[in-house]
Amino acid sequence: MRHAGRARGVAIGLASLAVVFELTNIWVTAQLPQPSYTPLPFAPEDVAGTAFPVFGAILVYSRPRLVIGWLLVAGGLASAANILSANLNLLLDGPALDWLIVNVTWQVGELTLGVLLPLLYPTGRLPGRRWAWVAGLALAGDALDWVAVSVRSLPLREAAHWAVAAAMGLAFVSLAVRFARGDAVERRQLLWLLVTLPGLLLPWMLGDPFWWLASLGIPLIPAAIAVAVLRYRLFGIDTLISRALVGTGLAVVIGGVYLAAGAASSLFLSGVDRVAGLAAALFAGAFFHPMRRLFLRGVDRLLYGSTGDPDALADRLKLRLQLADPGHGLLATLEVLRDGLSVTGVAVEVDGAVTVTGTLDVPARTVPLVWHGEPVGLLLVGPTDRRRFAAAHDERVLGTLTPFIADAAHAVRLTAALQRSRERIITAREEERRRLRRDLHDGLGQSLSGMAMSINAARMTLHSSPERAARLLTTLRDGMDAVTGDIRQLVYGLRPPALDELGLAGAVEELTEAPVEASGDLTGLPAAVEVAAYRIVQEALTNARKHSGADRIEVALRRGPLTGDGDGRGDVLRVTVTDDGCGIPPDARAGVGLSSMRERAAELGGTCVVRPREGGGTEVSADLPL
Repeated sequence: MRHAGRARGVAIGLASLAVVFELTNIWVTAQLPQPSYTPLPFAPEDVAGTAFPVFGAILVYSRPRLVIGWLLVAGGLASAANILSANLNLLLDGPALDWLIVNVTWQVGELTLGVLLPLLYPTGRLPGRRWAWVAGLALAGDALDWVAVSVRSLPLREAAHWAVAAAMGLAFVSLAVRFARGDAVERRQLLWLLVTLPGLLLPWMLGDPFWWLASLGIPLIPAAIAVAVLRYRLFGIDTLISRALVGTGLAVVIGGVYLAAGAASSLFLSGVDRVAGLAAALFAGAFFHPMRRLFLRGVDRLLYGSTGDPDALADRLKLRLQLADPGHGLLATLEVLRDGLSVTGVAVEVDGAVTVTGTLDVPARTVPLVWHGEPVGLLLVGPTDRRRFAAAHDERVLGTLTPFIADAAHAVRLTAALQRSRERIITAREEERRRLRRDLHDGLGQSLSGMAMSINAARMTLHSSPERAARLLTTLRDGMDAVTGDIRQLVYGLRPPALDELGLAGAVEELTEAPVEASGDLTGLPAAVEVAAYRIVQEALTNARKHSGADRIEVALRRGPLTGDGDGRGDVLRVTVTDDGCGIPPDARAGVGLSSMRERAAELGGTCVVRPREGGGTEVSADLPL
C-alpha cells in the first residue's frame, strides 16, 4: 500500500513538472515569431506534453502497477521537455549541449509513445515474446542515430530514422494482431485507441502544412486510453463508430442532394427562390430515411460482417423457417440469433421446456417473448463469445429477430397443445371403449346369458310344470326390460337421444325445465358441437343446483359470427349459463366438472370460461367454433 502511494505521488509530480514545462513554454513561444507551419499559438508537442502526462497520472493513480500509465507520463514529460528545450535554443541560440537535450527527449518520446505504448497496450504485456525485437530495433535505430551524429554521416542518420520508423510501424501492426487474437473485452479496449489514431497519423503522414491539425486530435488519444482501461464497460465504442460513420455519410449525401436539387431548381424556378429552396429541402429530406437504412446496413457489415447485419439475419431466418418444420423452426431461429449476437449460447423457455443452441451456463440477459400481446416464453441470451467482438448493436438485432422467435415459440406451443389434445382424445376414446366393453361384457353380456338359461329352463319344464315355466317367462320378461334399460343407458352415454328427437334447444329445455333463450339458426349443427354444448349445459346445471343455492338459472344459445369476422366464415355457438347463487369462493379449486367443460370446448378449438356474474352469482360461457 505504501509503495502504491509513493508511485502515485511520483506520477503526479512528473505530470505537474510537465505542466510547468508547458506553462514556461507558453511564455517562451510568445517571445518567438509566429511559426509558418501552424496558425495556432502552440505546437502539437505542447498538446502532447500536457495531455499525455495528465491522463497518465490518472491511470497510475487508479492502477499503479499498470505500465501503460507510466509510459504516458514519461512520453508526455519527454514531449514537454523537448518542445521547451527546442524553443529555448531558438530564443537563446543555445550551444550544442542544449540541442543534445532536444535529441534525447525526442528519442524518449518516440520510444515510449511510438513504440512501447502500442506494443504493450492495453494489458501492459507484449502480444508475444517475439515482439520484443521490435523495441530492440527502435533502440538500435536511436543508437545508430547517435553514431551518425558523431561521425556526421547523413546516409547513416537516414538509415537510423528508417529503423525507428519501421519499429513504430511494426508496433502499430501488433495492435492489429492483438485485435485478431484477443477476446471481446480486449477488442473493445483496442477500438478506443484505434478510432483516435487517425487524428494523429493522418497529419503526421501529410506533413506540412497539415501537421498542426494533429494538435486537435492528440488529446483524444490519452483520453481514449484512460477510458478503455478504466471505463470500457460503460460505453459502446462500436456504437460510437457506427453512429459517427452513419452521421457523416448522411451529412455528405443529404448535403449533396440538397445542393444538387437547389441548383437544379434555381435553373427552372429562378423567379421564385423561396419555392426553389423549399423544393430542394423536401427533395433532400425524401432521401434521409432510405439513405440512413443503407448506411446503417453498410456500417453493420463493415464492423460485424454479414452475420451482424440485422436485415441479412432476418432474411436468413425467414429462409430457415420456410425449410424447417414447426417442431424444428425454433431451433433454427436460435442458431441464426446466436450467430448474429456472437454469443456462446441462446435458449428459449416455453411452458417449462427449454430449447438450447450452443453453451448456456449462466444467461447474460433475459428477454420476454410476446406474440400478439400474449406472453409465450422467455429468450435467454448467453455471454459474448470470447473469440468474437461484442456487438453493441445487439438491441437492433434482438428487435429485428425477436418477433420471428416469438412466432416460432408460439408455433411450438401450438404443436405441443395439439399433441396433448391428440393424446387426450386417444385416451378418452380408449377409456370409452374400455367402458363400453366392460358394460357390454359384465352387464349386457351376463344378462343375455342369464336370459338364455331361463329360456332353456322354461322350455324344459313347459310340459311337466306349466306354472314354473310361467314364472320363468315372467322373470325373463323383467330381465328383458332391464336389458332394454341398459342398452338405452349405453346409447345415452354415446349421444343423448333428446338431441335427435328435440334438437339442441329442445334437449336443453328438457334439461333446464325452463325456457331457453335461443338465437340464430341452431339446425344442422355438427354432431360434436351439439354433444359438447349439451354436456357443458348439463354440467353447469349440476354445479349450480348442487353448490350455488341459486333460485334462478338462465341458459342462452346463440349462433353468430366470430368477433371481427363479418362474413360468416367464423361462426361460433356461444353457450351461456348464469345463476343468481352464492358465486365462486375465492379459494375454490377447479374440480372434475369444470375441467371437463373446458376440455370439451378445447377439443373443438373453443374456450370455456367460468367467472363471477355481475350482481352476484356465476356465469359459464363457452364458445364452440362451427
